[in-house]
Amino acid sequence: MKHENPMKNKICIMTLLCVSTHMNLTAEITLPSVFTDGMMLQQQADVRIWGKASPNKDVSLTTSWDGKKYKTKSDKDGYWKTSVTTPKASKESYSITVSDGQPATIEDVLIGEIWMCSGQSNMDMRMEGRYSDPVIGAIDAVVTSSNPNIRMFTVGAKMTNEPMYDCTGNWQQASPSTVPTFSAAAYYFARKLNEALDIPIGILHASYGGSRVEAWMSNEAAAPYKEMPEVQNSSILYNGMLHPLVGYGIRGCLWYQGEANIDYPDLYTRLFPDLVNSWREEWEEGTFPFLYAQIAPFNYNKGEGNGKNSAYLREAQTKSLALIDSVGMISLMDIGDPHTIHPMEKKTVGDRFAYLALQKVYGMNGFEAVAPCYKSMEINGDKAIISFHNADQGLTSYRKPLLGFEIAGEDRIFHPANAWFGKDMKVVEVASPEVKAPVAVRYGFKDYFEGCLFNNWGIPAPSFRTDEW
Repeated sequence: MKHENPMKNKICIMTLLCVSTHMNLTAEITLPSVFTDGMMLQQQADVRIWGKASPNKDVSLTTSWDGKKYKTKSDKDGYWKTSVTTPKASKESYSITVSDGQPATIEDVLIGEIWMCSGQSNMDMRMEGRYSDPVIGAIDAVVTSSNPNIRMFTVGAKMTNEPMYDCTGNWQQASPSTVPTFSAAAYYFARKLNEALDIPIGILHASYGGSRVEAWMSNEAAAPYKEMPEVQNSSILYNGMLHPLVGYGIRGCLWYQGEANIDYPDLYTRLFPDLVNSWREEWEEGTFPFLYAQIAPFNYNKGEGNGKNSAYLREAQTKSLALIDSVGMISLMDIGDPHTIHPMEKKTVGDRFAYLALQKVYGMNGFEAVAPCYKSMEINGDKAIISFHNADQGLTSYRKPLLGFEIAGEDRIFHPANAWFGKDMKVVEVASPEVKAPVAVRYGFKDYFEGCLFNNWGIPAPSFRTDEW
């Protein structure tokens, strides 16, 4: 039998006690992964900060930009939350000290504009390319990307049936070593805002390839739909990836999703507004701007004739403009690809999001960032005259033929149509020798079509139809 050394045992016990005491002292205050060194906060706002301490413990936060001290108390489970007031955006680095008796400091905190970016694979697509698809111009963007005033927090993928308190991820500054794994659309958006506003821009990025809209809705928001078989995966991404960020101070949201919902376009006109409204309620920051991308054309049918024309989902997204307050939509009719669902022109996506935000959120003027959407149709003899919203400076096809127009009479049979610009280049006139008495017009109303109709600022018109057949 082996004899134990009592002195050695005593030393081990003392060591364990010291380690345990040290862990208790340093582990009482814990913060979610989004509240770490290098983080960014929304400017000129009362932003929430939360974490965990010992139960029923006094907690204080001190902000270096004004020296102000905020006090709160943890609940019986140790959770605490408070709000701090942020100053005007600045390139100066600040700190926040959190203490329950043992202080911990968050360093290199920037104040600027924060945007939440979410959706499926086209938002998730990284600058380095994904799904065998590259991002056009990525290498040039990456080598010139060093900028401490652009930062992104990318949430790690997580599916769960229960809302999570925290997520994986960390704040990263834009640089050639980090930007390759940034969301390409979100990075280009942030870069353009940073160039135009000359202030720090922060991105919270949570997206997942192939995800349906209902996966990003809370359990409560998705409850009315749970009897439907097509929403069996509801809330699993909201719970795992979005819930940990709910309440983080933001200016607004960007959304690029819809490809996974093309099978039920009518349902999307209910689901999508409910998602937007539920996010706003949960954030408790009022009706913040919500900008979304209309899905780009792609040959979903692939010659199989399955009847899932994605133009109906694009139509549902256009209809959502009238169903939700403070939203904006970018059209991507000109960058689709018949061979891939992932448009490679992600700079176009990010820039159009930025143009829309600069005009509608930040009040820039002198240009038109909103797509020229169908407004009305007038019949004049054997031709239809189509008018558009957001075409005050006129329309253009860049001097190329106006293609993709179809026209039908009472028989509801659509024929390829001739189309040309009418009065002041602000209307499109449509006719076909096959249709003597036109009743309806469609434009680009197919799975895949290369958009050719723009306003004078180069923003493409969404596909549309004047009928409801």
